[in-house]
Amino acid sequence: MKLPPDAIIAPAKLTQYLLKLLPQDDKSKFLAQAGYTQENWQQLEQDLREQILPLDAVFTEQTRFGDHYQIRGTLTGVNRVVLPVVTIWMIEKATGQTKFITLFPDKGV
Repeated sequence: MKLPPDAIIAPAKLTQYLLKLLPQDDKSKFLAQAGYTQENWQQLEQDLREQILPLDAVFTEQTRFGDHYQIRGTLTGVNRVVLPVVTIWMIEKATGQTKFITLFPDKGV
């Protein structure tokens, strides 16, 4: 299944979560390997849309908020380093909108 290319990727999800150094579950160091920083968060958004969203999404679970999907793929960063990632998306039950939830390193490759 393909998710819509206009899925919502909240800027705060990128700047205040994925690209922010956190004491637990930090993903900023992983993404920094490919050159993603808070200063170029728009590039991460663009790369998610162009490199990940076109790939097949697999249904993973249904919650009271909506259906969750996983897309596995690779992100080629601004410095050409390739990161294997698992991304999680949700089709929101209340609105029907597709939203980006998170990403993490794909250790299964």
